[in-house]
Amino acid sequence: MNTKLFTSGLSEDAVMITRVADRQWHALDDDLVVGRGHAEHRPDGRLFVSIDVWHDAIFDRLAEAMLADLPAALYTVVDEADVELTASWLRAGFTVRRREWEYVVPTDPRVTGLEAVLPPSGVTIVPAGQADESLLRAVDRAIRDEVEATVGWQSMPAEVIPRTEGDTIVDPAKYAVAAAPDRYLGLFRVVTVNRPRIGLVAVRAGEQRRGIARALLAHTLDTLHSSGFATAWTEVHESNQAASALFEGIGARPMSSNLELVR
Repeated sequence: MNTKLFTSGLSEDAVMITRVADRQWHALDDDLVVGRGHAEHRPDGRLFVSIDVWHDAIFDRLAEAMLADLPAALYTVVDEADVELTASWLRAGFTVRRREWEYVVPTDPRVTGLEAVLPPSGVTIVPAGQADESLLRAVDRAIRDEVEATVGWQSMPAEVIPRTEGDTIVDPAKYAVAAAPDRYLGLFRVVTVNRPRIGLVAVRAGEQRRGIARALLAHTLDTLHSSGFATAWTEVHESNQAASALFEGIGARPMSSNLELVR
């Protein structure tokens, strides 16, 4: 256990910053926990930090202790509307790396206008849970390589599902795919915990602008609607104009934005 002593205006006692576990810190004021810090690795290997406090001064002390203990680079995510929290991280030396818009997506085909949308000739939609795993992994790998070679995979929505090293699929049952007779052309991932989250919609570079993404979207949203979900949600990187146009074109509404910060 590592303990660092700082003075504080919270009381006449000193505030101690204590590392209580490998990636956990507490701020203690007379044995009362007045702040918590946490660090964890995301599935992509990056280290993300968070701090939960009521007082700016304690935030600064926790951040100072955590930054001294942890290796760079460090990341955090904040709601852009939370001006005070954003300012606290900027004060700690973090800078804005990316902005994502969070959309609420209607599922009713009468609202989305996708009721009559069909895949292009020679393409079929394979429902979630029915995809061939080897073909699924092949198209996932191909799309990731294509995106990484152009705009970079960091332009895609953040991946937060725990996974083993090298496994980018995790659960094949979560994917619907667009299939040609000999291979898959695109994929669509939805994960439902409390509400459906569209985590990925992607089509191979040579197959884009054929309506495959809209067909995958139409199929998946109709399935969610039939299951009783009126809406889903997704995040879109601010630079991904094609994804923004796809979702806004079916009536999705931007509800908030998140900032990813790095130091």
